[in-house]
Amino acid sequence: MQDTKLIIDEKEYMVNSELTVIQALEDIGIEIPRFCFHEKLSIAGNCRMCLIEVVGAPKPAASCHLGVRDLRPGPNGEPPKINTKSEVAKKAQKGAMEFLLANHPLDCPICDQGGECDLQDQAMKFGTDKSRFSENKRAVENKDIGPLVKTVMTRCIHCTRCVRFSTEVAGVSELGATGRGEDMEITTYLEKSMDSELQGNVIDLCPVGALTSKPYEFKARSWELTKTESIDVMDGLGSNIRIDSKGSEVMRIIPRFNDDINEEWISDKARFIWDGLKVQRLDRPYIRINIKLKEVSWSHAIDKVIEKMNQTAPERIGCIAGDMSTAEEMYSMKKLMDKIGSSNYDCRQDSSKLSIDYGRASYIFNPTVNGIEEADGIVIIGSNPRIESPVLNARIRKRWLTGNLKVSLVGEECDLTYPYNYIGNNPNLISDAKKIGLDDCKKIIWLVGGSVVSRDDGLPILSKVVEHALNSGSISDDWNGLSILHTAASRVAGLDIGFVPNRDSLSANNMKNGIETDLLFLLGADEIEIEKGPCVVYIGSHGDIGANRADIILPGSCYTEKNGSYVNTEGRLQEINRAVFPPGNAKDDWTILKLISDKIKQPLDFIDTDSLRKMMFKDCPNLLSFEQHHDHYLEDLRKLSSVKGSILDLKMDINIKDFYMTNPIARSSKVMANCSIQKSKKQ
Repeated sequence: MQDTKLIIDEKEYMVNSELTVIQALEDIGIEIPRFCFHEKLSIAGNCRMCLIEVVGAPKPAASCHLGVRDLRPGPNGEPPKINTKSEVAKKAQKGAMEFLLANHPLDCPICDQGGECDLQDQAMKFGTDKSRFSENKRAVENKDIGPLVKTVMTRCIHCTRCVRFSTEVAGVSELGATGRGEDMEITTYLEKSMDSELQGNVIDLCPVGALTSKPYEFKARSWELTKTESIDVMDGLGSNIRIDSKGSEVMRIIPRFNDDINEEWISDKARFIWDGLKVQRLDRPYIRINIKLKEVSWSHAIDKVIEKMNQTAPERIGCIAGDMSTAEEMYSMKKLMDKIGSSNYDCRQDSSKLSIDYGRASYIFNPTVNGIEEADGIVIIGSNPRIESPVLNARIRKRWLTGNLKVSLVGEECDLTYPYNYIGNNPNLISDAKKIGLDDCKKIIWLVGGSVVSRDDGLPILSKVVEHALNSGSISDDWNGLSILHTAASRVAGLDIGFVPNRDSLSANNMKNGIETDLLFLLGADEIEIEKGPCVVYIGSHGDIGANRADIILPGSCYTEKNGSYVNTEGRLQEINRAVFPPGNAKDDWTILKLISDKIKQPLDFIDTDSLRKMMFKDCPNLLSFEQHHDHYLEDLRKLSSVKGSILDLKMDINIKDFYMTNPIARSSKVMANCSIQKSKKQ
């Protein structure tokens, strides 16, 4: 990269010649107004708000699509001159704002964008106090584009951010412009609803109130909300989010910028799940008496749990952790089970064959999410990233758009929003290197879906993948292409902590059959059917599958109601923070386990979250080992590649059948139900 000298507002600066002028100005701290320009989208140059004066040019120039290298030196070879605060620049910006407001309605008092509207903010700073237009404002009919995005298209200023996002990032050409001049409208093709799992991001991108959140409509104003930084747990990616709450209710969830993980996008499930947080909630303890659940006090419920524990031999007590359990909760549960003499605990409620026997590199997304942008080949095995992790799929598409990525798929054929070489739906085809056709690629990612490792032959298939990755040079000292795409937010932390059975204890698959256990704790586990037999103690937040089977219910808290830690699919430790308190008499899950341990005279040695974390990190230092390969990881993976076993001649279908109905919070959400119904009608 070369630096170029510019004279900006009579001062000399050295700027990167690869940038556009608006980016260079932003780098040195000069604010330039814009509506259509966005760092993650292609340049449109529609709004003309970013006009600046280039000395010597015949008219003001749009800084968003003017490159630094396109600027010409002065007549005597002096550096190019730019003025951002001259009368010419100010007049041009005020004129552009006047045109934008010519047809914009006076909706601010009733607009959901009010208080966080780019048009409001920039009109105050860069606009004028009067208009020369006296004509009637135009009106545009609103479009029904689905249950998530509300449209008031009269407010639209035609910046086309939404069009570019859906085409470029989401990869679904759902929005476009029709008509010309005053008749131009942004609309869906053939009046269809939007279908992307990332469509909610157009709400954040829209600089005016044309596209807003339909579920959040008229719920609150931005200045009334308490903002809490947290992490999304709807999948294993760990997208950074901000939870906005009012009083005791979560009002909305929006993305936080993190270039290493989700950039500034989140999936629709992460964004709109919040209405399910207050439906079907467990807010008091229950005990099942004569088939029916009866409300009881906390002391009565804990006493009943202790009674059952005292009546049961330790080797017949088990625990299964759910997909949204925090690291602290699983660690507390493991400590409690160890104290009572049982090692029957498992965080793999989907019967996954991943284990800690072959090192951390055998169960994480080793190249990291950022590493996708270095890859030149991807082999997707038994996965549909668009459903399992929409934001990660958008990162793959971003890399594909550069033209330097080859993608092959072994598994269920699906629309991934980018083309790929389809090999077939049989695990034995992984061996067909010629069909996969990545011989000329140097950095290959072997992306293995969770549906593959949950098969009976999951370990032999994973072994075969590792063998081919080693043979192709995809696993070496400077690049590890083995990538496990987890859909459960808790899975990597569970494996790091060792919340898996040893060879002599019971797995989740063994425990669910009801033959080998008499007492079974479900720590938010709702995606597993427990057969008749054991007494089930359910610790969780929603009245879903787990609570329906439970004999004793101890109400816990959701991810928005507690402090805790998660480790994402790439092995990165992240924290969630409490935004609101749990309803009724519900408690933090680790607090419930502490009550039980105190009652059985086997106290857990911590008193709060901080002391719990200190102990956990001391006992499980690998939780903190993001991007730190230990000396033996290649040796461990070679050991995994030598695992023998027969591979079944069965199709590798995806376990997730409905993107919008994957956990108890989603199944409690009316918004997710509407999305699911809409999706099913289109199929």
